[in-house]
Amino acid sequence: MPEGDSVWRAAKELHQALAGKVLVSSDFRVPRFATLDLSGWTVEEVVPRGKHLLMRVRESAGSGRTLTIHSHLKMEGSWQVYAPGGRWRKPGHTARCVLRTASADVVGFSLGILEVIPTGEEDRVLGHLGPDLLGPGWDADEALRRLVASPETPIGLALLDQSNVAGIGNIYRCESCFLSRVHPALPVASVPDPAAILADAKRLLEANLGAGPRSTLGPRALRPGYWVYGREHQPCLRCRTPIRRGTLGKSPGLEERTIYFCPNCQPVP
Repeated sequence: MPEGDSVWRAAKELHQALAGKVLVSSDFRVPRFATLDLSGWTVEEVVPRGKHLLMRVRESAGSGRTLTIHSHLKMEGSWQVYAPGGRWRKPGHTARCVLRTASADVVGFSLGILEVIPTGEEDRVLGHLGPDLLGPGWDADEALRRLVASPETPIGLALLDQSNVAGIGNIYRCESCFLSRVHPALPVASVPDPAAILADAKRLLEANLGAGPRSTLGPRALRPGYWVYGREHQPCLRCRTPIRRGTLGKSPGLEERTIYFCPNCQPVP
């Protein structure tokens, strides 16, 4: 599933392609919005909210009302920008939304969520989200308050719960837990410094907003890579103990997910 930095970069690309442009046509390939036509509407902005994308459009004539095209990529979704009439790089049957301007075709493929709502109702849809690690209104104290509100929850599940903090996915929860020498299954109440884990997650996300491959190893690393994520059986970059892979149990609203950890640096609770 794309993480907060991926969604942030996608929003930036879409904003550059669409902001200030008038839609020549729109094609929503989901039953609920199949008859919606936004031709003639102007795209005002594209912004990220955690792992969600919000495209705000304004009616160019008449009432001037605003709508928001809300999408979530889930596991396989993506938005891609093409020159007008350009050949798509993904199968046409996976397209869920096609927005065309005079200068670009923007296509959303395999979107996990796609809906169009009045802009004034965004909070109804996204109001449950916790503070956004990459958002302009980041509130570290509120994120920490939410994170520790369920002390018996494993920290690895609490970090993925978007109602606690928005933007962390599996990669960043594994990496930030490693940096704090905390096993993802450790209950929140037993974590020595949960604020440090949040701070590391924010720092890592912000470090990967630019171009190039994602890396959590810092600017002095010889090559991009991760501390533990995806490195099963490889030596820990701290202590040389082989990295292990496990799973963390299901929680309401969260599927069982793979975790990576160093059994020496992060003892199993």
